[in-house]
Amino acid sequence: MTIGAVIAGYAALRTVPSLLPEKLELQALDSPAGFRKYVAGETSGGFDPFVGLGTADSTEVAAQKAAALQRVSENICSALYGGLSPTPTQVPMASFSDYYCPFCRVQTKRLADMTSEMPDRITVAWHELPLLGDTSNLAAKAALAAKRQNAYVAFHERLMKSPFQATPEYLSRLATDLGVDSEKLVADMQSAAIARELEDSAALARVFAFVGTPALVIGRTVVQGQISDNMVREIIALEREEGWRDVCTAA
Repeated sequence: MTIGAVIAGYAALRTVPSLLPEKLELQALDSPAGFRKYVAGETSGGFDPFVGLGTADSTEVAAQKAAALQRVSENICSALYGGLSPTPTQVPMASFSDYYCPFCRVQTKRLADMTSEMPDRITVAWHELPLLGDTSNLAAKAALAAKRQNAYVAFHERLMKSPFQATPEYLSRLATDLGVDSEKLVADMQSAAIARELEDSAALARVFAFVGTPALVIGRTVVQGQISDNMVREIIALEREEGWRDVCTAA
């Protein structure tokens, strides 16, 4: 079965009414303090989120993990939502996805549509969490490199829709097609800055005990797995009512 067929199959499920009503049941997390968890639906992955970040020996990898965990733990909300400036009416969301997770491909499109539909209520920070092998890691690096040329959204959308596996040749053609400097893209993919960005997203995945993708943090509500639009809206309303800023200010 092709990736396109898988995506179409999952997308079709959105039109089928649930046999059981959804219920928002939240479990308080001991750590990070103030956050709570909602376990949603399907998940892909389950590997070490630091896989593919380099070829360093085990001592160096352990040091990289420890440094990243320390960085993100110093200010969880900044690590999750850095770069966003939510208005008083907006709830920030951090989305963690892998380009070759079929559930991510469906959910990412839905979240992007939802953001366009209600920009006054939600703003999204997109995190790369490549758990499904070297191809996922290559695609994630390319998207982050494209961000250095203000082309992240275009790269992200194309990679999420593409039936092709990321290869250096494919990424070069994609860069040319989108008007991105391919030589700079390749150089940036190997940069310490992008390695650090991936390390920080992987560290956040460890902090919140994500076992795969997709995963979300909406305000202070942690979501593991695919989630319906209705439940996202319900969590957003709850976060607006209860004041997610109180947790992030105290973090």
